[in-house]
Amino acid sequence: MKKRLIYVSLFLLCLGPVAFCQVFEIPEGEKYQKVKFELINNLMVVPVEVNGVELSFILDSGVSNPILFNLSDKDSVQINNVSEITLKGLGEGEPIKALKSVGNTFKMGKAVNQDQPLYVVLDKDLNFSTSLGIPVHGILGYHIFRDCVVEINYVNKTMKLHDPGLYKYKGSKRSQTLPLDIINRKAYIDAAVLVKDEKEVPVKLLVDTGSSDAVWLFQDPEQGIDIPEKNYEDYLGKGLNGHIFGKRTKVNGVRIGSFTLKDAKAAFPYMESFGAIKNLGDRNGSVGAEILKRFNLIIDYSRNKITLKKNGNFKAPFQYNLAGVELQHNGVRYIAERITDSRGVVHSDENPIGSVQILFEDRTRLSLVPEIVVSAIRAGSPAEEAGLKQGDVILAVNGKRVHRYKLQEVLKMMNEKEGKRIRVLIERSNKDLTFSFVLKKLF
Repeated sequence: MKKRLIYVSLFLLCLGPVAFCQVFEIPEGEKYQKVKFELINNLMVVPVEVNGVELSFILDSGVSNPILFNLSDKDSVQINNVSEITLKGLGEGEPIKALKSVGNTFKMGKAVNQDQPLYVVLDKDLNFSTSLGIPVHGILGYHIFRDCVVEINYVNKTMKLHDPGLYKYKGSKRSQTLPLDIINRKAYIDAAVLVKDEKEVPVKLLVDTGSSDAVWLFQDPEQGIDIPEKNYEDYLGKGLNGHIFGKRTKVNGVRIGSFTLKDAKAAFPYMESFGAIKNLGDRNGSVGAEILKRFNLIIDYSRNKITLKKNGNFKAPFQYNLAGVELQHNGVRYIAERITDSRGVVHSDENPIGSVQILFEDRTRLSLVPEIVVSAIRAGSPAEEAGLKQGDVILAVNGKRVHRYKLQEVLKMMNEKEGKRIRVLIERSNKDLTFSFVLKKLF
């Protein structure tokens, strides 16, 4: 698999504790704050106000302190009490330089922390926006979960931040409450996997809302956690210190409490990527958002427990990349559209595309739209065998012009279901080319 930009979000910082004086507080007289989020590639993107400026953060339970990155010349936010530090995280590269800041005001809804520590990474390569299709400025995790009972409704795309002192549990026959281990600002859950047969192997997994994958497992043949024969090597994502590679496959099942998810996607990262983490303890991997989104969750660090309730996503099949391509935004491009009908009547106000339009003689509209390109392609995939290449500009999928759709919608068009024929119009070296292939299962 050729290198591509960030596909999954996973930042496990190896940092010492940071002193803090304040916590996220719910306004007096209110039991909770309700926050809407966008769910993109299984990741929750939430609005967070930082020192009076609204930004977008991924809610990532695998991260210790908030990290701010990907600030463009359009973003202007003041950070307080800055010093330089070194950050260590996942990836095979070297630690990176960053800025440490304290005394910042973070606000989600009306929940406010007036003394929030923050790290600022200035590396431009650390960028979620191109692969998610929307601006993302950072990641936020532990402090929200520490200070609030966090209720997540993946179906309605809403989150409630409850005051732990006022929150009361409601009994439900359809939900199950399980213990959490909170270790070094991260939450772990006991689960089981069925790797090669029907024999369960007990595992301890990091609860990681910031991973778009289903489950990551650390290979341990002695414990029964071995890589299934049907697998392929892939780029799994990017950590703070570089790229993460491993094997993708599927396991027969993942059990959490009494809930079992069959034929689940799984990845086995190469352990070189975890060199910055000195002690993994008895951890066997991570459970990510492709599994977590199948439940509505109540995550309660104050009482060391998590409540899971099956939602409408539970029985959905695990989505594999059937085409074998990854897409990302790559700047912008102009597209020309006629705005008159056959009788010469102007329809310039109908469904304008892009934020910039230029009209020519009331007949043609030139619009500035995001450019979508093939960022990576899997060896032996249907798309590669058909002739698609990394760097190809996607113009249309099955006759639909992609500039009218969000990035994740285009990815879905190219991965709808096994056996579907996909026709892709691309631009390569200033030429328009069409390729056709049939989607097929990996395993």
